[in-house]
Amino acid sequence: MNWLQNHWYRITPLHLILFPVSLVFRVLVALRRELYLSGFLASHQLLLPVIVVGNISVGGTGKTPLTLALAQQLIARGWHPLILSRGYGRTISSPQPVSLSSTAPQVGDEPLLMARRDICPVWVGADRVATAHAALQACPQCDVVLCDDGLQHYRLQRDAEIAVIDGMRRFGNGLMLPAGPLREPLSRLQSVDAIVVNVPARSPLPNPLPHGEGTNESLRVFQFDGGDAAAKEYAMSLGGEIFYNLLNPDQTAAPADFKKPNMHAVAGIGNPKRYFQHLETLGIPFTPHAFPDHHPYRAADLSFADCDAILLTEKDAVKCGAFADARYWVLRVNAQIDPALIDHILRKIDPHGQQTA
Repeated sequence: MNWLQNHWYRITPLHLILFPVSLVFRVLVALRRELYLSGFLASHQLLLPVIVVGNISVGGTGKTPLTLALAQQLIARGWHPLILSRGYGRTISSPQPVSLSSTAPQVGDEPLLMARRDICPVWVGADRVATAHAALQACPQCDVVLCDDGLQHYRLQRDAEIAVIDGMRRFGNGLMLPAGPLREPLSRLQSVDAIVVNVPARSPLPNPLPHGEGTNESLRVFQFDGGDAAAKEYAMSLGGEIFYNLLNPDQTAAPADFKKPNMHAVAGIGNPKRYFQHLETLGIPFTPHAFPDHHPYRAADLSFADCDAILLTEKDAVKCGAFADARYWVLRVNAQIDPALIDHILRKIDPHGQQTA
């Protein structure tokens, strides 16, 4: 799949070959969405608010860090969130809570990452509706559901939709699968409640307009390639400077501790370049090693010669504990988001302000 993704972010003759297939895919996507919107295909509504955090393109955009940040902010406002995830690559299909003793093959790497943050309950399952019902029966204190991914999962009705955009890669060639990276057309962004653009730390949001009480919630329209997205737009960046040792999480280190000649950085995420660039901003010299998203690591994958330390993302680290040694270090990152985003989402799910902090 990686070879195909390389074509999505540059112009190649392969686009012309796959373009007819993309047109068929686009028609099928539009038909499926219309069948759900018209009620021909059944969708299910929960008795509590549902917030979906997703994207319209293939690959990582920062959905999981944003989901965690939203969960923390909801808790700070007096809510009790539940996180649902499909759990990409999991071996367990039935609804399942994710615990600290779960493994990445069982539940998926991203759900395990979120569960280990120990913010709120995290559940996975192939059927999001069945998973939601099972989770809420087991966790009756929860009063809002956060779906990590699932923008295209129309069987579960939602009260608020957030689309996350990779501010570095954006939409590639702007074509739909398989000729391009898009799961849905750019016009889909016009119907979401918020667009969150994931930009590198310390970088401005492209074409920024200020948020604040004086804006009277005026829309910011981002001129995307191929169309306008008339939805509220917010900036997000992923930041972190503290590493923890994978074998001994209580042991931490700063970037200055990694000024050694034989450093190796590993990233098996949607956009490895983002992680590598962040390490560069921290002043760490390293040799980069990019792996496919959700890569199932083995010890042989990380057997680097002349290695002083291996710097991992959290998503990769949850799959390396079984063979890690003292050289394995993990960078914990958090999403820094516009505070106005949570206010906007709360107005969508609690328009009368009935929830108290």
